[in-house]
Amino acid sequence: MRVITLNVNGIRSAERKGFARWLARIDPWDVVCVQELKAHHDDVPASLRAPRKCTASFHPAEKRGYSGVGIYSRAPARFVTGFGSREFDCEGRYLRADFREVSVISLYLPSGSSGPHRQASKFRFLEAFLPHLAKLRRMRREIILCGDWNIAHQPIDLKNWRGNQKNSGFLPEERAWLSRVFDELGFVDVFRRIDPRPEQYTWWSNRGQAWAKNVGWRIDYQIATPGIAAKARQAAIYKARRFSDHAPLIVDYDHDLR
Repeated sequence: MRVITLNVNGIRSAERKGFARWLARIDPWDVVCVQELKAHHDDVPASLRAPRKCTASFHPAEKRGYSGVGIYSRAPARFVTGFGSREFDCEGRYLRADFREVSVISLYLPSGSSGPHRQASKFRFLEAFLPHLAKLRRMRREIILCGDWNIAHQPIDLKNWRGNQKNSGFLPEERAWLSRVFDELGFVDVFRRIDPRPEQYTWWSNRGQAWAKNVGWRIDYQIATPGIAAKARQAAIYKARRFSDHAPLIVDYDHDLR
């Protein structure tokens, strides 16, 4: 089972940069999770609205040009939108695909980088989402949460960690929250379980020479329950082509969705 996640930073922009052609070329894959669609259903390019041999489901934000998540699946699935939050479900941040034994979730956490009001919103999301993560752990099935969590967990996960300790995405409160996801709830950072190397990033600022100099952050994850995490065999961050300011995170699991 190959699972891919990517923050497309606008699905129309990603399509113009060759994302649909890339998906066709790297076949086989089983599930692709995308975030930050910035599009409603009718705005999604035809090549990404219903790619061949797969089912597509989207949860756009009510506000046009903002947020939104989607899942492409090669196996039959039951889709669930939202996690029960009146404030955040309208922003299109959570879409779950239930397969026979595994659920795969496309997730997009708020960013707090644009100002104190957005950071406050991000903290409210974290407070509301932790009980839902605990609920997922009580489900009698394996879970893979794919997406842009907008948090770098440890100093190894960003280049300039010393200078970012007071910036959104690496605040002590955010990192402590993510530690609770791993240590208290028992979820597993699948990429880190496989690849302990430094300088493995999934997002680079468009400012300056961040991409060229690999001054990045690892904020895109596949975070899973222990059973399915133990079946992960290889993980890779695809950087040969760029479809957005994020890179696709690809994980292969020793599991059959069907």
